Amino acid sequence: MKIDLGHWQVAASTQSHADRPLAIEARGLVKRFDGFTAVDGVDLIVPEGAIYGILGPNGAGKTTTLRMLLGIIDPDEGHRRVLGAERPHDVAHAIGYLPEERGLYPSMKAFEAIGFVGALRGLPIVEGRRRGRELLEEHGLGYAADRQIRQMSKGMAQQVQILGTLVHEPRLVVFDEPFSGLDAINQGRLEKMIRALADKGTTVIFSTHVIAHAERLCDEVAIIAGGKVPFAGPVDVARDRIRPQVRLETREPDGLWRAALPADARKEGRFWHFSLPESGVEPLLRALIESEAGILTLSIERAGLHDAFVAIAGEAAARALEENADTEHMR
Repeated sequence: MKIDLGHWQVAASTQSHADRPLAIEARGLVKRFDGFTAVDGVDLIVPEGAIYGILGPNGAGKTTTLRMLLGIIDPDEGHRRVLGAERPHDVAHAIGYLPEERGLYPSMKAFEAIGFVGALRGLPIVEGRRRGRELLEEHGLGYAADRQIRQMSKGMAQQVQILGTLVHEPRLVVFDEPFSGLDAINQGRLEKMIRALADKGTTVIFSTHVIAHAERLCDEVAIIAGGKVPFAGPVDVARDRIRPQVRLETREPDGLWRAALPADARKEGRFWHFSLPESGVEPLLRALIESEAGILTLSIERAGLHDAFVAIAGEAAARALEENADTEHMR
């Protein structure tokens, strides 16, 4: 008999937002461009120290939302508070920002580029360059410290810009599609870096169209589609929008235990498949044991974030998300 409950866990209780300082609070953000509403009433609450993902296809409003949060553009309606400030520019020195459009001066050396980005956030240029060399060494790029940006691959230059985003040791880091353009190895390194930042208490918010990154990294996500946010909250809560799925195989094909199966139970080959009942699995287990059904396999698996995204945002948004991921993979 095999019983696997490893994928079914009750969502852990999370500390309420009311009890945690907020890095970002946005209410009713609206942004229009030439009559087109790019962002339509977005609400976001990001606790300090969280890894927070904004998940949606290209064109959903992710970049516009981030730019409003950072004060690069102002909302037409709504308000935002960033690190306690009504005006994001007042706390710009405490924010690191990696824009979707990457850009470094090609003639600068790597350590100089990092120092320059830090200087834009108030870090003295000499200190920024010193830290730049240290960061490059720490992240396995020490050999390229004196190499000009134009002499680097696209992926290596992107890593330099990421380090520039962090050189002034910000309290809040905002990445716009940070994994775009990175190979699998460097994507893994960036994931590790994001976790290390959160471990130190830094708040990290990033946009992505790749569900796997959000599922592996994020404490909470905002799902955005068509400029609206139909869901914002813990990843576990998003996944729990879909009931866990049960797979059952018994030695005896029939018996009184069949009456304990839920109405949506269907048989495929040797296995029964159905949604976990509201009452849990225990009543079914009792019926199986009392009827001597002979449990060969019983597994319960929670829905993944992809299935939750489909349920929340709809099939069209999910297809757009997958198309974005396929296009990125082909580059």
